[in-house]
Amino acid sequence: MTDTKTYISQNKDRFISELIELLKIPSISADQKYKGDILKTAEAICVSLKEAGCKKVEICETPGNPIVYGEHILNDNLPTILVYGHYDVQPADPLDLWNSPPFEPVIQKTDIHPEGAIFARGACDDKGQLYMHVKAFEIMIQQESLPCNVKFLIEGEEEVGSCSLEWFVERNQEKLSNDIILISDSGMISNEQPSINTGLRGLSYVEVEVTGPNRDLHSGLYGGAVANPINILAGMIASLHDENNHITIPGFYDKVIELSRVERDEMAKAPFSLEEYKKSIGIEDVYGEKGYTTNERNSIRPTLDVNGIWGGYTGEGAKTVIASKAYAKISMRLVPDQDPDEITEIFKNHFESIAPKGVRVKVTPHHGGHPYVTPIDNIGYKAANKACSETFGVPAIPQRSGGSIPIVSLFEKELNSKTILMGFGLDSDSIHSPNEHFGIFNFLKGIETIPLFYKYYTEMFTE
Repeated sequence: MTDTKTYISQNKDRFISELIELLKIPSISADQKYKGDILKTAEAICVSLKEAGCKKVEICETPGNPIVYGEHILNDNLPTILVYGHYDVQPADPLDLWNSPPFEPVIQKTDIHPEGAIFARGACDDKGQLYMHVKAFEIMIQQESLPCNVKFLIEGEEEVGSCSLEWFVERNQEKLSNDIILISDSGMISNEQPSINTGLRGLSYVEVEVTGPNRDLHSGLYGGAVANPINILAGMIASLHDENNHITIPGFYDKVIELSRVERDEMAKAPFSLEEYKKSIGIEDVYGEKGYTTNERNSIRPTLDVNGIWGGYTGEGAKTVIASKAYAKISMRLVPDQDPDEITEIFKNHFESIAPKGVRVKVTPHHGGHPYVTPIDNIGYKAANKACSETFGVPAIPQRSGGSIPIVSLFEKELNSKTILMGFGLDSDSIHSPNEHFGIFNFLKGIETIPLFYKYYTEMFTE
């Protein structure tokens, strides 16, 4: 029987080739014209799990995109690990900023990834990280080393709010019963320093519409006499932050949990270079809420950002109009104990209240999610830390993530399970952006580490 490292070495080209084939399918959940590709991807994941040796695999219909469910039960007395992932991806726009087509994966070497990285939409978020779990499971089956029961829950709507997942979980609690949930849909500090996410920010996402006149108007004949919705919207958005980049919505911070100085000092121990951070994203200086460091601003503090804004004429050349309507998409990242429904409501009330009489405002809520924290004394965290320590040679550092995975709080509510966020991506992997990529090192290191999590979790669970 070969060990895990040898098996990976002997099969790494196949692993990479299989992932590349999966990345070729444009499983964009935000656009209905890719519905066929969504179904094709679900079927491909189903086949991969069966070929890896999973005893039971099925595609489960939902009101939206299908869920791939798999289970391999050894013994009811053993613990059960539920692996979650998602096969849908973000839209690839803007296409002209990609160095290679987003659904024609290529492997290129970079300064951070000298062994090479796979460039494609979904490479890191989340197909590459999801596929690590499929291949790690294959290894444990081939080596007859799977120490516990495992279930797979793989959805196709994470990038649009996981509405069907909530529907599915509520109706399948016994089917999804587990002792711990394992997710790789996040990152780590570096390829030399692993980290485990112990917290996630929540999310409130809204779209706003400002309407002025009943039609587009000639800017010469009407300019200066009627409210311009684009000008008004820009001013309303600007007013949502003060001179210290503090959010001005009344009640927004009422339930924010302030971390102690001790906790903030512990966070500060994580290696971080401000100069490298600025260089990596091409900025001259950082920007954010006064009184907090960059790492605090993007993890333990709430935020409000405009994700898109449009209205009027944006085509080639000039068209002198005052637009009838202006729009913006706005996301708010939340921290414990902010409630996304409450935040959405106070945003709506505030935004409507600051609109001048010359316009009408409509706020449409989209998806949201609760913030989440996992204690480091949980045996799942301890098992993940021990696994990372063995494969990387140094202990993992607990970190709070600035991102949101709304389903984590759903799992705790409906399944009464804690979640371990053991991701292998890097901040530089450009998820949700052009030229998304995932390092070959990271992909293979994840496959090597995951079986150790199974081993150590089972040992700690049965002690």
